Amino acid sequence: MAKFELKLPKMGESVAEATITSWLKNVGDTIEMDEPVLEIATDKVDSEVPSEVDGTLVEILFQVDDVVQVGQTIAIIETDGDDSGATTAAPETTVTAPKEIKAAATEVEKQISQVTENVDYTDSDSFYSPLVKNIAKEENISLTELEGISGTGKDGRVTKNDILQYVADKKAGKTAAPAKTAAPVAAAVSKPAAKAAPVSVNGEDEIIEMSRMGKLIAHHMVASVQTSAHVQSFIECDVTNIWNWRKKHKDGFKQREGENLTFTPIFMEAVAQALKEFPMMNIALDGDKIIKRKNINLGMAAALPDGNLIVPVIKNADQLNLVGMAKSVNDLANRARNAKLKPDDTQGGTYTVTNVGTFGSVLGTPIINQPQVGILALGAIRKVPAVVETPEGDFIGIRMKMFLSHSYDHRVVNGALGGQFVQRVAQLLEAFDVNRTV
Repeated sequence: MAKFELKLPKMGESVAEATITSWLKNVGDTIEMDEPVLEIATDKVDSEVPSEVDGTLVEILFQVDDVVQVGQTIAIIETDGDDSGATTAAPETTVTAPKEIKAAATEVEKQISQVTENVDYTDSDSFYSPLVKNIAKEENISLTELEGISGTGKDGRVTKNDILQYVADKKAGKTAAPAKTAAPVAAAVSKPAAKAAPVSVNGEDEIIEMSRMGKLIAHHMVASVQTSAHVQSFIECDVTNIWNWRKKHKDGFKQREGENLTFTPIFMEAVAQALKEFPMMNIALDGDKIIKRKNINLGMAAALPDGNLIVPVIKNADQLNLVGMAKSVNDLANRARNAKLKPDDTQGGTYTVTNVGTFGSVLGTPIINQPQVGILALGAIRKVPAVVETPEGDFIGIRMKMFLSHSYDHRVVNGALGGQFVQRVAQLLEAFDVNRTV
């Protein structure tokens, strides 16, 4: 029998950890290759972790609500065959341990399954395997001590032999626990965090716990406002031609492509074109450096069944024709509603579009999706009286109009660029070719 270490997989750029939300398998259950073992949640999306092998789940190393780092072993699966085919952690230094180390190892390994002291090692920037952390907990080794141990594993990681050697030396009085570094005086006298105003609650009020997603969204919104200097530009856009063109072609499109033709892909097409013409809106700010993005990846805010929003990304949106854009929009929206998005579906966005008109809002002031520098809100399309200019003179007519609300980061996007960009989007929409085929 061989043992396979199921690790938390890499889930895209900037995702370094995930929270375990539920185990789909219990210890002793038989697992097939590609069968989901557990469900996880990141700050981007929820997903499942499948097994890479056939076997039996013999050990679960983390519990529900535990935060796990990418690459950490989360479960052990026993498979048929020898150990040579099993995927394991980086090989540890094979050194014959002295008798005192073996004695310490025997004593520690007997007690690994018992919980003694709730020591939290998640604040460390270093990676420690579950076995190393279990030994540290059993021996009441503090985080400061653990970080002071010199590791012999890959990239300087602390191996089982390293921590057992430290335990043996400590019990033999050969080493002293590393002293905690005194905090600088300036840090000790740091300004206290501002406290939220107390909320009075009476017996008739209902207290509702925020969902995990709600907490993450709240954190990101506050962080974005504290990071970027938000400023907005608004422009009204006449979309009568688009309204009439879609009305004429939507049934044929549905029959031919099997997809609904909504307004969203038409608007996304115009935004992608505007970003090509104004590449300095397709940037990110990293400290004092501006990163000019090569690809135009449009984030599309989509509503989840619980009312929260998620932002799946249309990759290389400027390279799609209208049919491709419609298929991408519909696919991402459907998978968002059914909680079927993959972690990669929400990664790599360079600019975001949100449709506040879906909820009847005429306009909005959206918050930038970091680390992007702009976000466009599409208002509700309304039938309004408007002045129509013709060669024969002006007259009042019924037109379909909407507001475009552009929020941008004033640290790197000045008012001229921010205003010209949203103006260009409006111009592209108003100049829509009514004779175009789809």
